[in-house]
Amino acid sequence: MRTTVLVLAALLAAQAALAGTQSYTGTLASPEDEQLFTVTLASGGVLGLQTWGFGGGTNAASQLIAPGGFDPFVGVFAGTGDGATFVDGTSDVLTNYAGGCPPAGTVDIGGQVCGDVTLSETLAAGTYTVLLTDADYIPAAVFENDGMLGDGFVDFTGGVFQTCEGDAPTCITPDANWALDITTPDTVSPVPEPGGLWILGMALLILSACGRNGRSAFKGI
Repeated sequence: MRTTVLVLAALLAAQAALAGTQSYTGTLASPEDEQLFTVTLASGGVLGLQTWGFGGGTNAASQLIAPGGFDPFVGVFAGTGDGATFVDGTSDVLTNYAGGCPPAGTVDIGGQVCGDVTLSETLAAGTYTVLLTDADYIPAAVFENDGMLGDGFVDFTGGVFQTCEGDAPTCITPDANWALDITTPDTVSPVPEPGGLWILGMALLILSACGRNGRSAFKGI
C-alpha cells in the first residue's frame, strides 16, 4: 500500500490549516494497486469525496481532468494501518453505488455511462484513511462485519483495467489515471512517509535559495 506524500501541503504546514477541498491526481501501477490518504479531522463534520478520472471534468483546483481513466472504488476507514476499521465505500459494481455524474462526466459505452463516485460521510473528529482502487479491486472489509483495511482485497479485475456495460457487454479498456477531491470541515493532513520529511527539508532549502535569487520556486506552474 502507498500513502500519499504531499510536498506542497507539507510546505504550508507552518501556516494556518486550510479548510475546504484538496485535489489530487495520479496513476495506479496496476489494477491491483491502491492509493491511500491519511486524513485528520480536527473537528467533526462531513468528509466528502468526488472522483473525476473516469468521465473527466473540472476539479476543485480548476484543473481540467481528461476522461478515460478507470472507474474507481472509494472508501473510508477509521484509523490508519491494517487495523483501520471500515466505515463506508462504493464503486459502480456495488449495490450502494451513487454515481458522481454530474459533476463528473459520462463515457459512451453503448450509451452514456457514469463510473465516477460521490461519497459523503458525517464523521467525528479523528484520523481516517481514504482508499482509492479500481472498481473491481474491492477491500474484503466491504463484505465483512467490523472489517479492517488489513483484511485484503477481493480481486475481480482479471489483471486489467476494463469497464463493460450491457447484457451482451460492450467493453472499454481505460487507462490507469485517477483524480480525487477530498473535502473536509477543517483540513486534509497527509502523514508523510519517512522519505517525505527529507523531501520537505530539501524543498525548504530550495525555497530559501530561490528567495535569495529573487525568483519564485513555482514559476511556470
